[in-house]
Amino acid sequence: MPFAPQIKIPATYMRGGTSKGVFFKRSDLPEAAQQAGAIRDQLLLRVIGSPDPYGKQIDGMGGATSSTSKTVILDKSAQPHHDVDYLFGQVSIDSAFVDWSGNCGNLTAAVGAFAIANGLVAAEKIPENGICTVHIWQANIQKTIIAHVPITQGQVQETGDFELDGVTFPAAEVQIEFLDPADDGEDGGAMFPTGNLVDTLLVPEVGEFQATFINAGIPTIFLNAADIGYEGTELQDAINGDAAALARFEKIRAYGAKQMGLIQDIAEAEKRQHTPKIAFVSGPKSYVSSSGKAIGEQDTDLLVRALSMGKLHHAMMGTAAVAIGTAAAIPGTLVNLAAGGGEREAVRFGHPSGTLRVGAQAVQENGQWAVKKAVMSRSARVLMEGWVRIPQDALK
Repeated sequence: MPFAPQIKIPATYMRGGTSKGVFFKRSDLPEAAQQAGAIRDQLLLRVIGSPDPYGKQIDGMGGATSSTSKTVILDKSAQPHHDVDYLFGQVSIDSAFVDWSGNCGNLTAAVGAFAIANGLVAAEKIPENGICTVHIWQANIQKTIIAHVPITQGQVQETGDFELDGVTFPAAEVQIEFLDPADDGEDGGAMFPTGNLVDTLLVPEVGEFQATFINAGIPTIFLNAADIGYEGTELQDAINGDAAALARFEKIRAYGAKQMGLIQDIAEAEKRQHTPKIAFVSGPKSYVSSSGKAIGEQDTDLLVRALSMGKLHHAMMGTAAVAIGTAAAIPGTLVNLAAGGGEREAVRFGHPSGTLRVGAQAVQENGQWAVKKAVMSRSARVLMEGWVRIPQDALK
């Protein structure tokens, strides 16, 4: 019986922020996978090792978590005044599904570095020493992101002393600006899709909750921790080991997605795993992070715990951090109230791995809230580069 040979595809395995993913230049993909469709999805699923009923992704590059089951496709930008087009695919672990509905803010930190190193940024823009400003077009959400990438002797500088909670080793700091991070109305409405800063969310057989629905960075549902029986200090095992709790969160997320206008029927949430995110907030409290680091009440403005792809995230998704910073800047949201209320241009929040600071400036225009940009610092590093291999018949 003949067996299909393996094909090899140029790829780079990178850490960006607190996530890891497999990066491709679009032109390096097999021709049939260079455009959206089943062939591209099949390729990425096989590269990552999904669907895997064992939930381990042993036969692929995925790490069996939402933070490590990620793919990125980059190309020279077709948009004016941009350097690179960035397309992100969140690969389901146990089902044959790639979610293209949102961005990965953490991997954004690696996009600029990859683009510079792989000839996607014009050589005249890259200094011998200093900062290279990379204009990124985020194709999933049709937004501009600016990455400030350090350069030493004409090469991307990856090592440094910047420490990011949730990442073991220090690295070079990459500042990321998310321009006009709120939704423009094409997918679920404006920044506040219901027009309210706080809504009532009724979930059959679960309960009635106060919620802030926001489209900024990524569509997100914020709840008060106390309303759902939590302190806000929880680590992953407290929630991810509780199947009933995860099912309850998913049901709340589905009904929230419908109220936000992102889906028309509750059943559609199963095919939209990446968005919206669901998170819960509380005022600052002391706790011990997953690394054993003591976080004092005075170290944060508030605490936030967020779920991604059905599990509590080990740190914080970069896009959700944008949503947190944006909501914190707008008086009256649940996030703002948890941080003490009032006006603010930056917030430091506690997450399971430590703390993170994100800045956002909110203004009112014609009676509507707007945020021009959100800013945070991340880091990125190439872990491996060369080729990934997949069986040729995976592309049938």
